[in-house]
Amino acid sequence: MKPAESPRAHERPGDLLRSLARTLSGVERVETVAYVVLSLGAAFAGSLAALLLVPLVQPGQTLPFGGALLDPRRSVEMQAAIFAAATGAFALLRWQAARMGAHLVGRYGMHLRRAVHARLVDAPLTSLADATSAEIANVLTHNVELIVQGFSALQQLLIAAVSAAVSLGFAFWVSPPLMLAAPVLVALGLLASRAYGREQSMVARQYVVDMTRLFWHSEDFPRRLRHVRSFEREAAEKASYGAISARLCHGYRRQLELVASGRLMLELLAAAGIAALFVLAHRWHGVEQSALIAVCLLLGRLLPYLVTTRQSFQQLRSAAPAFELWQRYVSLAPVHPSAARSGAGASGAALHIERMRLTPPPSGLEVGELVLAPGELTLICGDSGIGKSSLVDVLAGMMAPEVFVARRDGRPLDFDAYRELVRHGAYVSQNVRPWQHSVRECLLWAAPDATDAMLRSALVDVGLDKRLADSPHGLDTALHSASSRLSGGELQRLLLAQVILRRPFLAVLDETTSALDAASETAVLATIRRRLPQTILIAVSHRPGVAAIADQRLTIGNDLVATVAGRPACAAVVAGSAGRFE
Repeated sequence: MKPAESPRAHERPGDLLRSLARTLSGVERVETVAYVVLSLGAAFAGSLAALLLVPLVQPGQTLPFGGALLDPRRSVEMQAAIFAAATGAFALLRWQAARMGAHLVGRYGMHLRRAVHARLVDAPLTSLADATSAEIANVLTHNVELIVQGFSALQQLLIAAVSAAVSLGFAFWVSPPLMLAAPVLVALGLLASRAYGREQSMVARQYVVDMTRLFWHSEDFPRRLRHVRSFEREAAEKASYGAISARLCHGYRRQLELVASGRLMLELLAAAGIAALFVLAHRWHGVEQSALIAVCLLLGRLLPYLVTTRQSFQQLRSAAPAFELWQRYVSLAPVHPSAARSGAGASGAALHIERMRLTPPPSGLEVGELVLAPGELTLICGDSGIGKSSLVDVLAGMMAPEVFVARRDGRPLDFDAYRELVRHGAYVSQNVRPWQHSVRECLLWAAPDATDAMLRSALVDVGLDKRLADSPHGLDTALHSASSRLSGGELQRLLLAQVILRRPFLAVLDETTSALDAASETAVLATIRRRLPQTILIAVSHRPGVAAIADQRLTIGNDLVATVAGRPACAAVVAGSAGRFE
């Protein structure tokens, strides 16, 4: 799904701003108020400093405004000291506001990342079925950066608005007649700020889509590179990546061009407006020259904001599609936890699943009379795409089936109770690669309280101890270093060591031993079953050797009906397979 197809993709800017405001925590809202107060103080001090320049520009002349503060009878030294004090206060307040703004932006980015990551971790697997890993990676990384940039731009717009309001207020106090032109200037400024808005929104949305495609091209690059080279498709890969890069280049260039065009329009309007003020002051009798100078100084303070305001609007528009994509994932409903922890998983009673029906596959998969006993290994096999992954998702308690009838110790067991029993589990897939830095970190992730002796014992069980004995770093061997990188089979052994340290109530091994040879696979699985006598083991494998050590075999037929056979049938399968290979 493209970001532009989100349900919120056509929200008005006001709706998006309100949605953005709702993502602020209570602390962040308090900090925002403090930030506004500091910005207001800085704007007031800056406008006052601009007025204090007038007596220095025209010393000795009586001013029609300001009273004692701008008394021209003071010495130049005193006037300069007051001006320096006001300018210093302005600089300090602006510096403190910038510090608070940076702190607020940093906290906000952290909050966005934590919120969407936590919701993804808690989301039901079915809600992520149509999501690509590239899009999720984009949401967790670059996409949040775009939102943070938009939030920072919103801060800049807030400063510009506060500064403009204060400066215009001072200018009106100085010379109300000259400020008759202010509504016209404001209208022209709003018109310029909205110019190219539709094109900017379209460019920003396409930029988010193309960035997701770039993540797709960048996923698991070393493995994909082997695939590309073996097919001799390097040129096609370069062309595809180059096309996305070209679109991103065009989008980025066009965004900067639109910013420059809008900035040019604003600067031209500002120049015309200030020139018009001089003409108005010349034609309008009774306007003091000092008042004219003061108004020009006050309006001149706004020129730098005109330059940044356009860019801030552009960044805000760029953040809109990124925020919509973030909202789509952060609004996923979490998995509802069970009401209470039963603690019954520690006993050795078997689970008897009398009937279970699940989808996908679309037509439904039927499972009946499946007994899961601690210390026993259940082998699941069937053709690819027939529903094995959905079945093990249900057995691991991660996805609810349509129908679930089971019992334990003669008592009925609904799926919520079953899910609570298997909560202390371990699910390892063949596509999972350890993301931790070292062997020790990877193992302690599964068992934080394990001692070094326990870690080494688990490595012996999976046959990885000799490999680490050759490394000078031992348990601190880096997983992804060029000098100590583990092979695919060694990484799978490391994940199986996690299972042993975890000592789960139920362990699902979804082709976790696919990178091992047949003899090593059988040996490792047999060791795990021996080391975990209280664990229900479920393995997905296509190799007949696993059936030799399996206590039962669940086969999913083409009619989407699962049949369960005990150890004699498993042995017959092994014998038949051996006969075919003789």
